[in-house]
Amino acid sequence: MKILIQQACIADMQSSHHGKIRDVLIENGVIREIRESINEPSDKVIGYRGMFISPGWVDVFSNFADPGYEFKETLETGASAAAAGGYTDVFVIPNTKPPIDNKAQVEYIRNKAKSLPVNIWPIGAVTKNLEGKELSEMYDMQSSGAIAFGDGILPVQSAGLLLKALQYVKTFDGVIIQVPDDKSVGASGLINEGVVSTRLGLPGKPMMAEELIIARDIKLARYAESKIHFTGITSPKSLEYVRRAKDSGLNVTCSVAPYHLVFTDEDLLQYDTNLKVYPPLRTREVVKTLRKGLIDGTVDCVATHHLPHEYDSKVLEFEYAKFGMTGLETSYAVLKTIIPELSDEKLTNLLSTNPRKIFGLGQPKIEPGEACQLTLFDPGAHWTLDEKRIRSKSRNTPFIGREFTGRSIGVINGEKLFLNN
Repeated sequence: MKILIQQACIADMQSSHHGKIRDVLIENGVIREIRESINEPSDKVIGYRGMFISPGWVDVFSNFADPGYEFKETLETGASAAAAGGYTDVFVIPNTKPPIDNKAQVEYIRNKAKSLPVNIWPIGAVTKNLEGKELSEMYDMQSSGAIAFGDGILPVQSAGLLLKALQYVKTFDGVIIQVPDDKSVGASGLINEGVVSTRLGLPGKPMMAEELIIARDIKLARYAESKIHFTGITSPKSLEYVRRAKDSGLNVTCSVAPYHLVFTDEDLLQYDTNLKVYPPLRTREVVKTLRKGLIDGTVDCVATHHLPHEYDSKVLEFEYAKFGMTGLETSYAVLKTIIPELSDEKLTNLLSTNPRKIFGLGQPKIEPGEACQLTLFDPGAHWTLDEKRIRSKSRNTPFIGREFTGRSIGVINGEKLFLNN
């Protein structure tokens, strides 16, 4: 199959064509030619005014709910949502039923995903059955294709157990992913602890619950001389801890969720359950600090925290609604809209280069002879999220009807092509 991309600006700092407008010819999943103009018969010609191409984007924290919760999402619908959002690679959390805590579950995900337009990488559970009591068989899972290890939305609480996990993954240069949250602090918290939680009469979750785990786990990573990645960071003090850890040479990295850069706890005054997320939305001042952390490089990458839920899990009293929102299809648009000063090079680093470096994924280059793993996007596109066009199986997003600047056009992943309509 031949695919011809016409007049696209190349956003790949590793490429000799970076920043230039070029035609790109792809044949059987490999980039064959890159020139100012290519006139050759092709099976598919892709040409959009203002189109950019970059190495494929990576999401490091999503829930595709398969196996066990296919009424929320499936690998097929999740992959479709990811491709629509511009992602060629997605890490799926182990909070399934049964959980991804053994070799067989990892192989189930990898085998079932082979025909999909997106590479799906399982995050293996650190503990058996996600119970936080006993280490899982991480070496076997890593050998079968687990990309990293973590207990997903049930972060490891025991310092001793996490230390053992950090020491264990060091043997194969693995990475532990933690959502930083001390479950014993504000255990029943539904939203950020502060003025808004008091006003609404809802139990609050203080930022200290996050900061305690960040400080503790950095010390554990230092002791084990191992790698840890914190995702869903929401505290300025957490950013400070991570910055110091990096300055001291530790293998500590972090990511933020797009919705923590947009919404504040004040947006919860109408009890919108789509804004009930974990970790919770914080204050306006915190949002400003998180944006600065993204711009100055303290934050390494963006994790969508795509957590789909069916209608009955969200349309009910706030107290009983499930945590989370979908995010794969809107992640890039959110970033481009709320932080327009982010350059396309910076966004490529946040969405592709950095996560690939952290987790040891190959770095695709836009050069002749290289395997094709591309994201096509238009930074200047103006569009509105239409509920009918959502690819995810679930609709739990507060962005429906919202106008955005910047949109994914699609992905080319090897011989698999996916384009938005």
